[in-house]
Amino acid sequence: MFARLIAPAFVSALALAAPVQAMDLTELTDAERAQFRAEVRAYLMENPEVILQAVEQMQTQQAEAQMQADFDLVEAHADEIFNDGYSWVGGNPEGDITLVEFLDYRCGYCKRAHDEVAKLLETDGNIKLIVKEFPILGEQSMLASRFAVATKQVAGDDEYKQLNDALMAFNGDVTMAALRRLAEGLGLDADAIEAKMGSDAVTQEIAETRALAQKLQITGTPTFVMKDEMLRGYLPYDQMMAFVKEKRG
Repeated sequence: MFARLIAPAFVSALALAAPVQAMDLTELTDAERAQFRAEVRAYLMENPEVILQAVEQMQTQQAEAQMQADFDLVEAHADEIFNDGYSWVGGNPEGDITLVEFLDYRCGYCKRAHDEVAKLLETDGNIKLIVKEFPILGEQSMLASRFAVATKQVAGDDEYKQLNDALMAFNGDVTMAALRRLAEGLGLDADAIEAKMGSDAVTQEIAETRALAQKLQITGTPTFVMKDEMLRGYLPYDQMMAFVKEKRG
């Protein structure tokens, strides 16, 4: 990783090294080119911090470029993100900040984020949450998401929320038997939910969310969209609250 950063940063390091007069390096003789390389090498050996400064500058530029690209992606696909018509909506539906979460029930960081998001919603009280099922960690992830989406379509939003909480707290292998036990423990009709799992409606919802994730270049979970910005990866409560305050500001 460090080598990949150093290579492009070397050009920046040359610019930061010693002020040199503009020249066409292709017109140098072999001896002049060798002398130039030796002088640059000597300078960098004496001032290695120049390379680190160049790497930091390049990383900052890359982060800024990624942030702008994410802004553009959210703007281009805002209707699909915030108004798809099928994703579960919680928190305060009239909240002034909308938080969208792409999640996978087999994702350890999603499980950690679940409690952080719940704390955020409870503490703030003015945040709308949209949950998008994005199973990417294998067959068990897909099985869990199909069961969750089927629960929402069969039983409703409140029941989906109960199952969502249960799945996030569940740490065993996701099997049909385990899912049925979770549903029955919540008083849900496991037979009706299982019958719905393979339906076109469930398949379409998961497929449309996956297609949206591809458009947004989302490759991992959890990924959040907050207002106009994408937050890629797990964030603790304090950082999420800081983002909320920044968006309101």
